[in-house]
Amino acid sequence: MNYLKNRSEFLFIYDVKDANPNGDPLDENKPRVDEETGQIIVTDVRLKRTIRDYLLKLIDQGDSRVAGQDIFVKEVRDEEGYLFDAKTRAREFVGEKQGEFYELKKIVRTEIPKQCLDVRLFGAVIPIEFKVKGKKTGQSGSVIMTGPVQFRFGRSLQRVEINHIKGTGAFADKYDEKNKKTQFTFREEWIVPYALIAFHGVANEYAAKETRLTEDDLALMVEAMWNGTKDLITRSKFGQMPRLLLRIVYKEGSDFYIGDLDKLVTWVPKDGFREEQVRDITEGTLKVENLLDAIAKYQDKIDHIEIAVHDRLVTEPDILMGLKEKLGENKVTNLGLS
Repeated sequence: MNYLKNRSEFLFIYDVKDANPNGDPLDENKPRVDEETGQIIVTDVRLKRTIRDYLLKLIDQGDSRVAGQDIFVKEVRDEEGYLFDAKTRAREFVGEKQGEFYELKKIVRTEIPKQCLDVRLFGAVIPIEFKVKGKKTGQSGSVIMTGPVQFRFGRSLQRVEINHIKGTGAFADKYDEKNKKTQFTFREEWIVPYALIAFHGVANEYAAKETRLTEDDLALMVEAMWNGTKDLITRSKFGQMPRLLLRIVYKEGSDFYIGDLDKLVTWVPKDGFREEQVRDITEGTLKVENLLDAIAKYQDKIDHIEIAVHDRLVTEPDILMGLKEKLGENKVTNLGLS
């Protein structure tokens, strides 16, 4: 198997318009906002959910690249509609095996990563509870696998003001059979008028040994980041578009990554626009000079770079041309995602 041997670093930028990129269920499902900076915050869990959903779609469609694979962290219910907990989900892969507990933990570490693409990518904390041979009571514990791919929280590259929208529903709040009076239900929601959000991530080749992450797995994840974001066609998420995806692949054994890629780009609105007034990707420019300079500085450690750029995104200088000038055309691959 072509297990991951090279460290990778990611910069992923997408935008959202008139939608809620990551509501906080403990705060009226409002978009998460840093009150000091005015930046929208999106958790790494939300991005991983986007990736998992896209990979699950490929599995359901019978895509040959994911034949025989599954997603561990997904909604699974029994015949009566009750939701599985993590222990029950784990038993689907290892069954009701008996034996020494350490042996069962080894089975979990082997079988679940082998069958579950998301565990190979992101790791998992898997609670297990099994019968122990020769004993009336079982043993319980957790298997912890550190994920090779880690993302920091995403943040918008500009200040954002969120909007509170109110409206009426289609059905009555209650029905009075005697007086035949009805009252419509009311709905309230919070949306982001516009935000350009950046994620920074790293794929660690050492942790990849534990979960047996492959280069093919990582290529699927890159595809899922881009296409999965476009596929978020739900009422609260529709309006999100990928704009830039950069994967820096470092030379084998370099033990290095640049870091803070999201801090090396800035979003500058057009003249006359305040940050909060921007409503479209064409109303500003993504400045990438610092990013290109950092890549040039450490080019001796870089094996190659993969990139996808949306047609409507304007970068200054042109990021694709800049990378080819600094690294050479043979070290830059356009992923062709659109």
